[in-house]
Amino acid sequence: MRRKKNPSGIRETIEAVLIAFLIALVIRTFVIQAFKIPSGSMLSTLQIGDHILVNKIFMGTPIDIPFTNINLFRMPGFKKPQHGDIVVFKYPEDPKRDFIKRVVAVGGDTVEVRDKIVYVNGKELVEPYIQHVDPEIRPRGIDPRDNFGPAAVPKGSVFVMGDNRDQSYDSRFWGFVDMSQIKGNAVVIYWSWDGTKSWPRFGRIGSLVK
Repeated sequence: MRRKKNPSGIRETIEAVLIAFLIALVIRTFVIQAFKIPSGSMLSTLQIGDHILVNKIFMGTPIDIPFTNINLFRMPGFKKPQHGDIVVFKYPEDPKRDFIKRVVAVGGDTVEVRDKIVYVNGKELVEPYIQHVDPEIRPRGIDPRDNFGPAAVPKGSVFVMGDNRDQSYDSRFWGFVDMSQIKGNAVVIYWSWDGTKSWPRFGRIGSLVK
């Protein structure tokens, strides 16, 4: 004889799956979210193929209608973005896309780039994490890559740049990031995969992002 399935057992299984899904959704929305690095704009701090976890609690996070890009409100955070923080945010020119860059200046600062050197409030910024791969210096007025500003950062906004300065599309080109669009700060590399060589970078797994 064929055994009948227990309706209560099926219901309990469905309930367990739904509860697990809701918990995962809440964690992803309010606590922590995984992102993959698709480009080399943050080299050598972050490699293409790094998978990172982003903390969404400390800075708060914009809350969208699930599976849409429609913003409802922003959760309050415990801290504001600071100089040197690596943040994930909605790209201002296309909010459906997420960008990751380093905060160089915050609201109230004046930022300037002179011959590839960054100055904030008139002082040269010490940046041991950056790299330059192109010795050419592009003149002011033609390309903002190597000579930019000075520009005052509005209150409630940040100025961001990639660590791979000669190959980063950032605030020098498209302007400031409103803090309401920041999703969180990068915390740790939980997985890293070299797509070219098809092997994991075990030495990067578990590394803090800084």
